[in-house]
Amino acid sequence: MSIKEKIGQLFSPAAFIHDSAENIEALEILIQEQHIGGITFFHSRHSAAANFENRQEKLNYEDTLKKLTKRIKRYQSLAKTPLLISIDAEFGLAMRVEDTPQYPYAITLGALPLDQIKLVRETGYRMGKDLIKCGIHVNFAPVADINTNSENPVIGYRSFGTDKNKVSKFAWAMYEGMKQAGIQGCYKHFPGHGDTNVDSHLGLPIIHKSKKELMEEELLPFKEGIAYGVEMIMVGHLAVPALSSGKNIPATLSKEIIQNVLKKEMGFKGIVVTDALNMKSVSNMYSIPGQLEWEAIEAGNDLLCFSENVKEAIEFIAEHTDEERIEGSYQKIKKLKDTLNIGAISPKTPIEFDWENHNTFNQKLAKYYINAIETNKDTDILDCRSFAKVSVFAPLFNPFFSEIDNYQSTPSFEIQTTTDVGWKDLDQFDNLLIALFVPSAKPINNFGLDLKVINKMTEIISSKNCQLYLFGNPLALQSINGKDKVCKIICAYQNFEPVQKMAALHFLDEIDQSMNFQM
Repeated sequence: MSIKEKIGQLFSPAAFIHDSAENIEALEILIQEQHIGGITFFHSRHSAAANFENRQEKLNYEDTLKKLTKRIKRYQSLAKTPLLISIDAEFGLAMRVEDTPQYPYAITLGALPLDQIKLVRETGYRMGKDLIKCGIHVNFAPVADINTNSENPVIGYRSFGTDKNKVSKFAWAMYEGMKQAGIQGCYKHFPGHGDTNVDSHLGLPIIHKSKKELMEEELLPFKEGIAYGVEMIMVGHLAVPALSSGKNIPATLSKEIIQNVLKKEMGFKGIVVTDALNMKSVSNMYSIPGQLEWEAIEAGNDLLCFSENVKEAIEFIAEHTDEERIEGSYQKIKKLKDTLNIGAISPKTPIEFDWENHNTFNQKLAKYYINAIETNKDTDILDCRSFAKVSVFAPLFNPFFSEIDNYQSTPSFEIQTTTDVGWKDLDQFDNLLIALFVPSAKPINNFGLDLKVINKMTEIISSKNCQLYLFGNPLALQSINGKDKVCKIICAYQNFEPVQKMAALHFLDEIDQSMNFQM
């Protein structure tokens, strides 16, 4: 390979499954003429821009899976060297592709007891097998960040939690499971994005902690992951002055953080990946196209994700970087490709998923993570003579209520807005079972919650015996005033049908902890 071809192997620009013919052609030219080493798949430009536009992401296109496999086959056929196909699939292929298996969010898995860590490993394995079916080689997961800041706008549900030791153990279990499936995982976002209150898609987060504090908290999962043998780490766009001689420079572009801390002090020998270079925390730092990518290479990164100036960057790097530096990163990428035998991995078409087995697995997980997270009054409304079921932000006919009605049929009501007729009917009941379906896992616009509805709900329950089952991100409880009036809050985390059914059994006290699941 020429030096420019080797530099091209260090790039993994974005590929959008739903894209225009013009943009698809432009990517094909990069593959053929710039010899890029890989591509990172996203759902669509509209979806990818959700964070930048401060809105919720919606996946609502047709034939996404079919188009994904078609794109992979087409792009691979054009590549002189097989492409390394990557994706962000933190909770499975469903993070980017509709109608594919979705697994629990990291925050959900983090609610599993430590003695069930094998289930985290199995989740990683199952995710990996789904990805391989599509011809994907790398999953930019797991998130190894510790969610120590409750106001964090970008990590939250993506983290295994607030306990550094549990985060470390679960991150490795997830990574190990994917590796067993034949997928390369990636720890992120070094040196730790958990204690931030700025979204790095929009600005530069700064962590004001001492190096000692960082070593004891943020860096612990990465340190232990390196000791276990993690082979790929993504660096985040966040400033950590204690690690960069007091400078507010993004870690992605800091030699001191990548070369001195990550490589020398912590002994990491694997592939260093940038977070997406289109993010506003770094994308506008340099006026010359290609300089950002060069700065990232100079800082010590090996793989450049989501570069928007590939051709210019290859020219810039070739002009300003010595061949020995390029050779080091190129050999790492080549070794990974050889190890994964990526030329032999192609999409299996048509792709079929064992949905019955998948649902059984999600039910098995739910048995262990559904739990009471707040108890304010020791009242079990199941023992009361009568109670009403209230579905908030979800249809009246849902698996949770249907399963309960199989055992004990009681009146049900649906609340979507402040003007719904069901409100006045609740006055006649002293006992309420509320199923709160949180619209979004992301904190944008209060997790999608209509706070007027929430406030009206908390007014009503203040004078009643109420049990609340939350289907969604438990961090949404921060938006609910008066939740201390609820007798008990049980978190079910996900709204999957098998999870709702398991939540019903939890409410009915019918979960047999010795029940066997045939997998």
